[in-house]
Amino acid sequence: QVHLVESGGGLVQSGGSLRLSCAASGIAFSRFKMGWYRQTPGKQRELVAAITNGGDTNYVDSVKGRFTISRDNAKNTVYLQMNSLKPEDTAVYLCNADYWPHTHWGQGTRVTVSS
Repeated sequence: QVHLVESGGGLVQSGGSLRLSCAASGIAFSRFKMGWYRQTPGKQRELVAAITNGGDTNYVDSVKGRFTISRDNAKNTVYLQMNSLKPEDTAVYLCNADYWPHTHWGQGTRVTVSS
């Protein structure tokens, strides 16, 4: 059974930092492209950052230079380091594991950035 378990969310002031983690089990982690998405009420789920099995990364423009995605295949874990957080980063952040035709989601971790 596949499990993606996110952690590290919380309440932080504007300009602060958080590090999200997503621990995966039940998949051949190193084969999967891993991504962080975020969801806010009334908006479509947005891809924030992704990292391929080869380590290539991409980011949505709004977080470039502030967020960094990384992975540790030995620990089956993907991370999202979030710096210089802004109130508009407030959302539920979800971990995704994708290796066609399989895609898996975590339950999400809430990030709230106060102004």
